[in-house]
Amino acid sequence: MRIGVIGAGIIGATSALALARAGHEVVIFDRKGVAAETSRGNAGAFAFADIIPLATPGILRKAPKWLLDPLGPLSLPPAYALRIAPWLLRFWRASWRDRYATAVAAQVALMQVSQAALADLLRDYHLQDLIRTDGQLQLYEGEAAFAAAMPGLRVRQQHGIAVDLLTAPAAIAAIQPGLVPRFTHAAFTPAWSNVTDPAIWTEAVLIEAQRLRAKLKIAAVTAITPSDAGVTLATPTGPDRFDRIVLATGAFSNPLLQDMNLRLPLDTERGYNTTLPAGAFDLRTHVTFADHGFVVTRIGDGVRVGGAVELGGMDLPPNMARADALLAKAKRFMPDLVTSGGTQWMGFRPSMPDSLPVIGAHPDDPRIVLAFGHGHLGLTQSAGTARLVADLIAGAPPQIDLTPYRPTRFFGYRA
Repeated sequence: MRIGVIGAGIIGATSALALARAGHEVVIFDRKGVAAETSRGNAGAFAFADIIPLATPGILRKAPKWLLDPLGPLSLPPAYALRIAPWLLRFWRASWRDRYATAVAAQVALMQVSQAALADLLRDYHLQDLIRTDGQLQLYEGEAAFAAAMPGLRVRQQHGIAVDLLTAPAAIAAIQPGLVPRFTHAAFTPAWSNVTDPAIWTEAVLIEAQRLRAKLKIAAVTAITPSDAGVTLATPTGPDRFDRIVLATGAFSNPLLQDMNLRLPLDTERGYNTTLPAGAFDLRTHVTFADHGFVVTRIGDGVRVGGAVELGGMDLPPNMARADALLAKAKRFMPDLVTSGGTQWMGFRPSMPDSLPVIGAHPDDPRIVLAFGHGHLGLTQSAGTARLVADLIAGAPPQIDLTPYRPTRFFGYRA
């Protein structure tokens, strides 16, 4: 079959590789290029341990405190508050215990298939040199913060994820020296891994797809038109017809969805970071400042400080003071961090209110497969998503039940 993949971020690139390997003729479209947007600037983690959805019971009780700090872990610009209100209502409903338990089970299933698919990807394409296995250190300030995190940590352990609970500053310092002593407790995930650089990883995956004769076109897709003869993509260079289509354009998917009579609650958690040059800090593991909403991770030979959530949509200008605030906090928590010479970035995490991606066929046309909305977990779940996309295209039974990820799971999904 001839298949068009829209989007050359990590989901699109990995899906293109899976489809090319299955013997299909694949053409990837992207308006800017490979990993040119959100897939370029993330923290580079394969966070298979992150099975807890963002919409957890009681999460909204914490939100007012966070929102009081305009540069804190969560920000909602007043100019966007009304527009995101329906998304927030769905997020609140997803945090109820009945929905939360379902979301945890769905995350566990997708993480398991993604971890197995990544292992196959590493083995088959010899990409191990782009992986670091330094673990992850999640830090807490005091006994109360650690106790509040314990239910989530126990859920991880119950699902077979190895987590070492640390209650002695010396044990924390043995893993990551140079932290201020206010962080008295930690959880260390030894099996956690990172890519050396998410942009380089995505480019490497797409190179493997191109070796299997997939083609990349730098062109924006402006419309998707099904007909009896196939599915036609409109681009600036003219129409192009395919047997099947994969839509993997992340937070940029809404215009094409609306043209296909879909109105899904897809929004964006805008994230900020600063990437510092080599020598900025002796970072030995992926460090998560749990109650402050940001991470510090190695990217190439440098250090990336980033995270937080800004519910600001696609159109508001970036507020780079948020990146500055994260960097200032990192300096307070890691006094030896050299904060000069960094490069700032803002990206759009494509997020559904229940913290689960959309993976499934268009309800009116199974020739169109949707794969977006992975939030903070696009890189983590990319290989598993690609495997499921390939199953959908082939008409084969998927390896896991796709019901939790179906595009029709939200009321009012028709445009």
